[in-house]
Amino acid sequence: MKTVDAHSLRLSLGLLLAVFLWGGNNAGVRFLVQHWPPVFTGSTRFLLAGLLLWAVLRRTRWLGPWEPVPRTLNAPLWWRGGFSLAAYIVVFNEALRHTSASHVALLLAASPVWALVWEGRRPSPGQAARSYAAAALALAGVAVLVAPQLGQTDWSWTGELLGLLASVLWTNYGRQCRWLGQHLQGAEVTAHSMWRAAVWLSPWALAEVCTRPVPLRPDLVGVQLYCVLAGGVAAFGLWTHALRHWETSRVLLFNNLIPLTTMLWAAWFLGEPVTLRFFVALALVLSGVWLGRQPRPAIETGAEDPNQGPRPIRGP
Repeated sequence: MKTVDAHSLRLSLGLLLAVFLWGGNNAGVRFLVQHWPPVFTGSTRFLLAGLLLWAVLRRTRWLGPWEPVPRTLNAPLWWRGGFSLAAYIVVFNEALRHTSASHVALLLAASPVWALVWEGRRPSPGQAARSYAAAALALAGVAVLVAPQLGQTDWSWTGELLGLLASVLWTNYGRQCRWLGQHLQGAEVTAHSMWRAAVWLSPWALAEVCTRPVPLRPDLVGVQLYCVLAGGVAAFGLWTHALRHWETSRVLLFNNLIPLTTMLWAAWFLGEPVTLRFFVALALVLSGVWLGRQPRPAIETGAEDPNQGPRPIRGP
């Protein structure tokens, strides 16, 4: 019994560390896009993190056994994985140029609600009402964040709307990963999606470099390395390890802590203010996520959803 408790404690501490590292990653990207072009920032991070993850998979057994990718999955990995992830990171990084890191992280936390509404199954009237109630709570949280800026004329609320769009694009990427996860391990899906997303973005990133300066200051390079190593490889490794021992739903509960860790990092590292409005919005969004994640009774779910499949390992 003590061994089981100690093992669960180690998994929990590992997930808390991963969430903490991802909070720093979000604050770090917010810092980087104030000085570097946003697409260049995302593409270089994905290229380095994707290749490092691929090397870890290829040379070690830390993230599971290595198996060659079937040729039939090359095109889906380019479009479902790489292109979807590239679209997400463009909007995510642009959102961070216009609003705080904690706001964007909070909007991303609503992605499970959009996934619930997006599902192709036919729910019962009670389940449908619960899904839309969850979406309404999440949207109420978004409204709390955006409302103070709506009366202004300088489009200062653009970041919140881009953050909301990034949340939807992250949901779409998760759905594509779910399909790919029926054929590959989650770590493989992420590694191959990352470097392919970098390739998709490379022409845009090159155009950015040619039209605006990219200062290579030590602090900027150091933060990017943190995002690659800590927010990419290390956090993802901890996440992967937990998912090999716990069910996905249990691990994904730790996602709810990412807005809080992002807020703490942003307050310390970037000096972003901590507002009461953020906590009100957080309570509404998490209430929607909690309501949407309630288990479906067997009489409502019926047969297994063919769109589910084995879930891949996901992080921010």
